[in-house]
Amino acid sequence: MFYRGKYADGLDGRDMGPKRQRITDQGSSFYGGSPGSNFMYNASPYSYIGQPPPFPVVRLRGLPFDCSEADVAEFFHSLDIVDVLFVHKNGRFTGEAFCVLGYPLQVEFALQRNRQNMGRRYVEVFRSKRQEYYKAIANEVSDTRGGSPRRTAPKAKSNDEGKESAEHTGVLRLRGLPFSASKEDIMDFFKDFVLSEDSIHMTVNSEGRPTGEAFVEFTNAEDSKAAMAKDRMTLGSRYIELFPSSLEELDEAVARGR
Repeated sequence: MFYRGKYADGLDGRDMGPKRQRITDQGSSFYGGSPGSNFMYNASPYSYIGQPPPFPVVRLRGLPFDCSEADVAEFFHSLDIVDVLFVHKNGRFTGEAFCVLGYPLQVEFALQRNRQNMGRRYVEVFRSKRQEYYKAIANEVSDTRGGSPRRTAPKAKSNDEGKESAEHTGVLRLRGLPFSASKEDIMDFFKDFVLSEDSIHMTVNSEGRPTGEAFVEFTNAEDSKAAMAKDRMTLGSRYIELFPSSLEELDEAVARGR
């Protein structure tokens, strides 16, 4: 069906960082032909004849400041979301984000959502480029390593105090995962602890789409408490928030996605 090979900027679609999963690795359901081929079948309103398609990313502006990755997925309902990167400046969310889609044709459908509402706010959707997306990733990583908080200091302090006083039951909730995150990614994030794939639960919404959250069952409460040292550390190019949780909260989250 669709081209599978190099994108228009000359880079192979598989050169993303370990956390930003490769777009071309999503499988032949999106792309057709052998890797490296330079043609595309006539299966869309327009086709890339003799040239590779552009990198499938759009930029959003005017997002609500409490926006989540699940909100973006709902906004682009029926499209395949590979990654959502929220843009921050001096630790504060700017209301902008980059959204990487499953394949180039979906950019056209995403642009049709321009000036549509998310909650009470209308959101602008623009074409973007791979270089702009990568630059935003670099800025986010630099901001995180520099110690700048992603949210306002009072709220972060309140969250920290709640985490410190919370009782540990051996279960942690992870927030901020890109939709492309896998159980293997999470096991690598907690590589100092003994985990199995069965102890990791990726939550989905009622339509089966990832929510950007997961629950991890540790061997005991001591391990989950020690694992909190990874709170706000980066997994690839994203920072992950950790919260003490319980088996009851885990079961409720899993049940909501059924």
